[in-house]
Amino acid sequence: MGPVPLTLLLSISALAVLVSAAVDDPTGDDDYTWPQRKVPLVQEKQTVHLGSSEFLAKPQSELHGICGIECQRGLPEPSLDDLEQLLSYETMYDNGTRTLTTVTVQELNVSDDWTEGSRLHARRRREVYGTDTRFTIADKQYSMKYPFSTSVKISTGCSGVLVSPKHVLTAAHCIHNGTDYLDGVQKLSVGVLKERSRRKKGRKGKGRKGKGQRKHEEEEEEIDENGEIEEKQERKGKGKGKGRRNRSRRSTVSEQPSFRWTRVKQMQVPKGWFKGISENIVADYDYAILELKRAQKTKYMDLGVIPSVKKLPAGRIHFSGFDDDRPGNLVYRFCSVSEESNDLLYQYCDAKPGSSGSGVYIRLKEPGKKKWKRKIIGVFSGHQWVDVNGAQQDYNVAVRITPLKYAQICRWVHGDSSQCQGT
Repeated sequence: MGPVPLTLLLSISALAVLVSAAVDDPTGDDDYTWPQRKVPLVQEKQTVHLGSSEFLAKPQSELHGICGIECQRGLPEPSLDDLEQLLSYETMYDNGTRTLTTVTVQELNVSDDWTEGSRLHARRRREVYGTDTRFTIADKQYSMKYPFSTSVKISTGCSGVLVSPKHVLTAAHCIHNGTDYLDGVQKLSVGVLKERSRRKKGRKGKGRKGKGQRKHEEEEEEIDENGEIEEKQERKGKGKGKGRRNRSRRSTVSEQPSFRWTRVKQMQVPKGWFKGISENIVADYDYAILELKRAQKTKYMDLGVIPSVKKLPAGRIHFSGFDDDRPGNLVYRFCSVSEESNDLLYQYCDAKPGSSGSGVYIRLKEPGKKKWKRKIIGVFSGHQWVDVNGAQQDYNVAVRITPLKYAQICRWVHGDSSQCQGT
């Protein structure tokens, strides 16, 4: 084997440093800790059955007419009744049936919601700002390591993040367009990153296998990205020498991640996302929870609540997803938040369709401890148009997790509000 080119070594070194920053993320400042606060209680009030969905909606590449920070300043403070209506939610089950659950909100501290937004400035339409600063995490040495391993792929083409062994947080628009569920949601599935590996084949008798056994072992049943079951048959090399050469060649190439697909048992979407509830703040509720049929062994990431992201070190956020323009690869990025409102984070994070639904996270120190911990503070919604001074401007936007949203999502995940009293 000849010498490795210097440019390749530099590229590998640069990736290692950046990935190390994403994994270790040292800030050098012990003053930044996760705030301890009591969150409101979101309790179920009544559940009624609804008719089945038509599953005829088409995905939206971007949202228009979203109420931005300046627009939100002119909106009246939502009443308790308004909040309870927005946080009521619809549950879609894997058999196509639906229910609507109304909720009550208790122990609400209005001062917790939330931050004083600053003025927005016009920016031209773009999803990648200037130099593309995204990093492809193609090496399984990194993609299978926390926090990257918490990222999942949604069969409708979005991304998501594991928030429990059986629950995925994603964007609501990845499964529902505000009027109906998307085509394909009736067979929704979630892909969790896994290492590629060849199945070890046992021996039968004198090293020969029965025809039925060979067929069973050579076929690997998976769920494809459309939610369908497919069988992938491995090709066998003819002769021992050829097999060894094939294996050797595969081992020297950086493998793209593959997925272990799991069907979704049920999904929950807040009514605030639905059209006709509140047109001005629909983007504020662009989040949903997917419950999987099978628990995952992959480490998940907890939820967190933070009053202001801009007051953090560099006001920096991180997220990873499966951008459409880099198929088959996990893409990581970080950037500073430029503007923030009570419910939205406006930022310049470079992104492309496919990354919508990714979990936006930061890393702070746990109270009273030296240990630092990552938590999800938002959901990447994607490219959106917002109203600014009577004109529409575009931004890459994330929905922030407020105390009320934390209480709601936590109850969806745990089914018990007693586990959701504090962040």
